[in-house]
Order: sequence, then structure tokens, then C-alpha cells
Amino acid sequence: MRVTTAEFIKGYGRLADRALTEPVTITKNGHDRLVLLSAGEYERLRRRDRRAILPEELTEEEVAAIAAAEVDPRHAHLNAELGEGWKP
Repeated sequence: MRVTTAEFIKGYGRLADRALTEPVTITKNGHDRLVLLSAGEYERLRRRDRRAILPEELTEEEVAAIAAAEVDPRHAHLNAELGEGWKP
């Protein structure tokens, strides 16, 4: 759902309740500016972004999958950013 800043101010209670079930995008001058979402959804997204594991926690299958992974050729130009002498 998308609403203007003015609509959000006028309908804060209703829109805050709506944000408990779906994100509410708040626009200003026709551009997306903010997204209101439930605290539960925010926490879920934070946990997802911060998931980290130690290398020794990887299974042998995961290590093999990483070793066998290939970079899409469309992104080969990014290797130059790694510096001279770097080899994939």
C-alpha cells in the first residue's frame, strides 16, 4: 500500500494498524520516502541480514558447493577491483 505523507498523517491510526499485516509505503512529492512495517517483520528482517556462521560450522557439502561455485561471466569485470595478481 502506498500513501502520501498527508494521507499518512490524517489516517495514522488506521494505517499503523494496516502496517501490522502489510508494509505501508509513505511517499513525498511522488517518491517513496519511508516504509512502515510491524516490529515483528522488522526483527525478522534484521535477523536475516545478520545471520553469520563460522567456516568450521559449514558442512562438507556446503564447502564443496562453495568451491564449485562460478561467478556469472557478466560480472567478470569486477575482478579488476580486486587488484593485480588476483586469480579466481
